Amino acid sequence: MGPFTEETWRLLRGAELVGEIRIDEADFPWLSGAFVPGPAWPEFAPGFAECRRLAEAEEWAAWERAYDPLEAACALHSPDGPVAEFLLHVEPPRAWFRFSEEPFEE
Repeated sequence: MGPFTEETWRLLRGAELVGEIRIDEADFPWLSGAFVPGPAWPEFAPGFAECRRLAEAEEWAAWERAYDPLEAACALHSPDGPVAEFLLHVEPPRAWFRFSEEPFEE
């Protein structure tokens, strides 16, 4: 086991749980694991499904328009607290993401 594996990360909207990611693979910078939906997941599921569809179609401008509201509404929390930036894909029962402790430069 390496760093990050066996950790549980949380996707939150405020204090409301959207879902948990139980990390079982770490191929840095990407981490992946089992996605366990939380109470707020039904509100976000259609948006993540649309992002998946747009990514598979390589419609990147449309993907960005679909992803930005999801990212703005949620915070990704490591076991140590929220991360500054993240790129998250959720396709239940799996999720994968990369993150940065520092904000990205515009």
